[in-house]
Amino acid sequence: MKSKRTKGTPHPRKESQGGGRVAKGPTSKPIRFAVVGAGHIAQNAVIPAFANTAKDCVLTTLFSDDEKKRRALSRKYKIDHALGYDAFDEACRSGTFDAVYIALPNHLHRDYTVRAANAGIHVLCEKPMAVTSDECHEMLDAAAKNNIRLMIAYRLHFEQANMKAVEIVQSGKLGDPRFFNSVFSMQVRSGNVRTQADKGGGPLFDIGIYCINAARYLFRAEPIEISASAIRGDDPRFAEIDEAVSVTMKFPGSRIASFVCSFGASDVSHYQVVGTTGDLVANPAFDYRHVLEHKVTINGKARTTVFKKRDQFAAELVYFAQCIRDGTDPAPGGREGLIDVMIIEEIERSIRKGKAITMPRLPVEPRPDLLQELRFAPSKSKGFVGVQAPTRR
Repeated sequence: MKSKRTKGTPHPRKESQGGGRVAKGPTSKPIRFAVVGAGHIAQNAVIPAFANTAKDCVLTTLFSDDEKKRRALSRKYKIDHALGYDAFDEACRSGTFDAVYIALPNHLHRDYTVRAANAGIHVLCEKPMAVTSDECHEMLDAAAKNNIRLMIAYRLHFEQANMKAVEIVQSGKLGDPRFFNSVFSMQVRSGNVRTQADKGGGPLFDIGIYCINAARYLFRAEPIEISASAIRGDDPRFAEIDEAVSVTMKFPGSRIASFVCSFGASDVSHYQVVGTTGDLVANPAFDYRHVLEHKVTINGKARTTVFKKRDQFAAELVYFAQCIRDGTDPAPGGREGLIDVMIIEEIERSIRKGKAITMPRLPVEPRPDLLQELRFAPSKSKGFVGVQAPTRR
């Protein structure tokens, strides 16, 4: 499949993550990846994306605790090595891959990131980065100590519709941006890992994080105060987790961002930014298997733009491979992931205390924009082995 890149060159941060030994990996050949985990996101999006990335990165290894999955997927996608998790540490030292894409349940992100880093392997980790800010710091420390690149898989930082929204908001076409609101909801399947509290489940970590991150990159700022509430209800799916969470975040400049994320409602994925002279609605906003759409209204005149469906996972893989080859730190890196987890922790604290929480001072991260956009034709899964979609239709 052919790829099309935008005119600008993606701009990873040219800043070292720390000293330590030089990580394994070539400087010009395609970066060799292992995918750790063979759940729905891996089979539906991550593994198929490598069909678009051959010049930049290749998939050589797959890890899963399910032998049937390993065998079937390695045949379908011609993956050289298909291993159990018990072989992870030895494989990291074997020289068969340079980087890992961690597509495991949230509570395992820290462990596998640290183990990979200690073996000199670069890490692209699914969001949320981890389930606590302490775990995020451990991941950052391991990356710095071992001089490896650590990136968090914020795929929308490379996606045209969302980066175009940033450009529109920052251009002044909407006037002064005043507030952001968003809804992200779905009907989670009973028994899915997202319903298990001890595995980092719940709507905040899984889908609320998109709303948080979008507010931050659209306002180009960090929240200073948070208030939140949650509902659970009687549905047995939500015995361990909240069904829905409602959040209001105050930003500098007297701006407000609000969102609701839910595992017990119809599929909705949108946000709206309202300024003093216009507004922008992205609907859908966060999907990766559908076209995305903008409706921009300025002084009462509306215009709708439809953005083609793209392979968002190939984009982040190719960008990360470039960072590895160039020895540059990716953006979104570990600090970006840390900030979102810190915000989630304060949201949870607000829910427990039943009051607004003043945010600690947060570090400022480089913001994504259209220069970071990469376009690849949609990839297609070759079928699923032993997994179900996380939603019930």
